[in-house]
Amino acid sequence: MASFNPKDVRIPNSHFIGGKAINSRETIDVWRPSDGQVYASLSIADSNLVDQAVENAWQAFKQSDWASRSPRDRAKAMKRWAALIEADVNTLAPLEAVGSTRPIAAAAQWDIPFCAEGIRFFAEYADKCGGEVIPTANGSLGMTITEPYGVIGAIAPWNFPLVMASWKVAPAMAAGNAVVLKPSEMTPFSVVRLAELAIEAGIPPGIFNVVQGDGRVGDAICRHPRISKVTFTGSTKTGALIMAACAQTGTKPVTLELGGKSPQLVFDDIKNIDKVARRIAGAITTNAGQVCVAGSRLLVQKGIADQLVTRISELFSELVSGPTWQDSTTLSPIISTRELERIDGVVQRTVQQGGEILVGGCRLPEQDQSAFYQPTILTKVNMGMEGVRDEIFGPVLCVETFETDDDALQLACHPSYGLSAGVHTADLNRAMRMVNELEAGTVWVNRYGRSWDFAIPTGGFKGSGIGKDLGRYAYEANQKVKSVLIDFTNDEA
Repeated sequence: MASFNPKDVRIPNSHFIGGKAINSRETIDVWRPSDGQVYASLSIADSNLVDQAVENAWQAFKQSDWASRSPRDRAKAMKRWAALIEADVNTLAPLEAVGSTRPIAAAAQWDIPFCAEGIRFFAEYADKCGGEVIPTANGSLGMTITEPYGVIGAIAPWNFPLVMASWKVAPAMAAGNAVVLKPSEMTPFSVVRLAELAIEAGIPPGIFNVVQGDGRVGDAICRHPRISKVTFTGSTKTGALIMAACAQTGTKPVTLELGGKSPQLVFDDIKNIDKVARRIAGAITTNAGQVCVAGSRLLVQKGIADQLVTRISELFSELVSGPTWQDSTTLSPIISTRELERIDGVVQRTVQQGGEILVGGCRLPEQDQSAFYQPTILTKVNMGMEGVRDEIFGPVLCVETFETDDDALQLACHPSYGLSAGVHTADLNRAMRMVNELEAGTVWVNRYGRSWDFAIPTGGFKGSGIGKDLGRYAYEANQKVKSVLIDFTNDEA
C-alpha cells in the first residue's frame, strides 16, 4: 500500500458500547512513535463506564440470539465480518499504522488480511466442536455439553493491535460469548473500527464492546463479577497481576500469553548460511523486535559463528528506518521514547556486566523526536547478564557459542521463560532431539515465526503463560463443560 499523510486519517477516539461510540469526560494524549507527536486524545473509562460495558455485554449475551442461534448462522455473521475487514483495508491499514509500530506496507499486506482470516478460521469452528457421549452402564446415558461462559474480558497489547485483538475476540465470539475488549492505551483506535464493522456484519450490538484506558481499566474488567473469563497478552509481570485479580474475584479462568526470551540454535551442518542469517535477522528486527516470540538469543556452533554473525550484521545495515506511513520503511520505531530508554538501559548495563556491542547499541541519531533504535548485536554474554536473562522487547540480539548438542541445550534453557525456540540444522535426528528436549511452547525447525497456520496453537511454558491462543484449544477455552448422566430405565423417577 502506498504512503499516506497521517493528517488524513480519521481517528475514532471513543469507547464502543452497545453498538455505539461513547465518549467519556477524562482523556489522555496519544503519541505517534514515528515522530513523537500527539495526534489524538483518548477517552478513558472510569469504573462506572466499565460496569456499563460489561452489563451491556451481559444483556446482549442473555437477550440477543447470539449464543442461541445455530452455530452455522453465527459463523455466517463472522465470515461477513471478515469480508468487511478485508474490504476496508484502505481505512484500517492507515489507522493501524499511523500511531503504532506497524509500517503501512506490513499493515496492509499482513496485519489486515491476517486479522480477517483469523476471524474466518474461528467462525468455521462454531459447529466443529461440542460435547461427547460417554460410555456408561446399560440403562444410562452419559454425555458432556459445552456452553459459552457469558462475557469474556479481553486485554490486548500494543505491538500488533488488530491481530492480537482478533486472537482474543474471534474464538470467544465464535463460541457464543460476548466480549469486552480493552486495547492498549498506546494503540487504541483500530479496534474501534473493527467493532464498527462487526455491527455492519450483523453481529448484535453489545456482543463486542471496546473500553479504553490504562491498567486500572484492565483491573476493573478482571474484577467485575459479570466477567466469567479473562484472556490477556502482555508481560509476565502484568500477567501475574491479572491472574491474582481473577483469583480474588471469583476464581475466573485465564488465558495468558506472556513474555519470552527465545533461543535460536544454529548448528554447523546448515547448508545455506545466508538463508539462515536472513531468517535470524528477521526474527529479531521484525516490528523492531517488539514481538513476544522474537528470537533474541542466538546460540551458534563455534565453527560458523563469525561468518553467521557477520552476515546478520550486514543485513541489519540494510534496514530503512522511517515513519510508519512511508511505504519504504522496513525498520519500525520503538513504541515510545520511554520504552526506547528502557531498552538502551538494558543494553548499557549488559555492557557494564561484561558484554560487548558488536553493532548498534544506541538510538538512531538522525531521529530527534521519534523512537528508533539501531539493530544491535551483543557478544561475550551469558545468562548472568541482564540482556540475556530479561526480555528486552527491542531489536537486540545476544550471541553465545557452543560446541556440542548438550552445550546448546544447556544454553537454551532459561530459568523463567519458555515461549518459543528455533532450531536450524540439516540433521533430522538432531532436530527431533532438540524438539523433544527444548522447554518451549513452540519450536520452529528450519524456519522462525508464525505463518497462516491458524490451526497450530501458540502459548508458552513456565513464566511465558497459561493456555493457548489460536487453534482448537483457543476455541475450547471459551466454553465451559457440563457433565450429564441420565437414567432411562423403566423405574419411576
